[in-house]
Amino acid sequence: MNEPTQKKTLKILLWIVFTAILLYIAYLLSNLIIILIVSILLAFIFEPSAKALEKQGFNRLLSVLIVYVVVGFLLFFSISMFVPKFILQMNQLRETLQIYSIHDQIVALENEVYKYLPFFTPGELSDKVENFIKSGIINSFEEISTVLSSIVSIISIVVIVPFITFMLLKDRSSIMKGIVFIMPNKYFEMSYWIFKSISTQLGRYVRGWIFDALFVGLFFGLGLYVIGIKNALPLGVIAGFGHLVPYFGPIIGGIPAIIISIIQYGDLSHVPAIIILILFIYTIDNGIVQPYVFSKSVSMHPVVIILLIIAGGQLFGLIGLFLAIPVASVTKTASQEIYFAFKNYKIAKM
Repeated sequence: MNEPTQKKTLKILLWIVFTAILLYIAYLLSNLIIILIVSILLAFIFEPSAKALEKQGFNRLLSVLIVYVVVGFLLFFSISMFVPKFILQMNQLRETLQIYSIHDQIVALENEVYKYLPFFTPGELSDKVENFIKSGIINSFEEISTVLSSIVSIISIVVIVPFITFMLLKDRSSIMKGIVFIMPNKYFEMSYWIFKSISTQLGRYVRGWIFDALFVGLFFGLGLYVIGIKNALPLGVIAGFGHLVPYFGPIIGGIPAIIISIIQYGDLSHVPAIIILILFIYTIDNGIVQPYVFSKSVSMHPVVIILLIIAGGQLFGLIGLFLAIPVASVTKTASQEIYFAFKNYKIAKM
């Protein structure tokens, strides 16, 4: 092996080691990184509104303050109008899902099956389900301490994220200039286009992502209400949040609705209507809404998306499920821009 080849191999190995160290540090600082990522995503959501106010003659600080006041008012209005009803329906939903209710429905179903299948033993399935639910409740009580400890983290996120988002919005231009200007001169042009492309594409993706989830949650809840399913509001919220995880929305939103319909009516009569509703909403979503809102964002193969979601969940839990695709989109965009720069711009070549 000649000397240039040895140097090239050593350089590649050093980059691999450096990348592995960075990934390990990122894993150790996962909570801090998640807070920063959420703040950046929120900044991308609010940026168009702040920029529109700037075009009307307001300075940057006042524009960001107006956006915060409007968002705060909308949150207060939503909480005062919808949260009490949401809590009421969630309590009703919890009462509906009491053990005795599920047990009675399973027993009735077993009796119906026994009429046609005499060899089936009534009571066997219901006892197993009841024992499973009871064991789940016991395990839930054992995890209360873990939940309580998480409340502190949630409160800190609620306080820290808005502050970081505000600073990112207020000082966006200076932050972007600072990041670009620390780059060596020969990488200046490449750095500028990388950050500009990431900012544009990620902003479009995040806004489309939120709009798509709102669309699915709203129409799923309305559809369940029309069908006659109780607690349609929380079920719609579940479907909307579930749809923030690509390709998992139908499962996350559909299964609870089907279970509630069986418990509510005691049969499977409303299950076909719910399945048709799910298929209709996701046909419209995949055929019209997603191509429109994601037409200019970074596209990835569905298999890659699913693998990224699983990896995000394994590494960072529930938050990782939601943030896997935005982070992957940024990484892909940066990689494409760096490759394009090294290939086409002499200024970026070593």
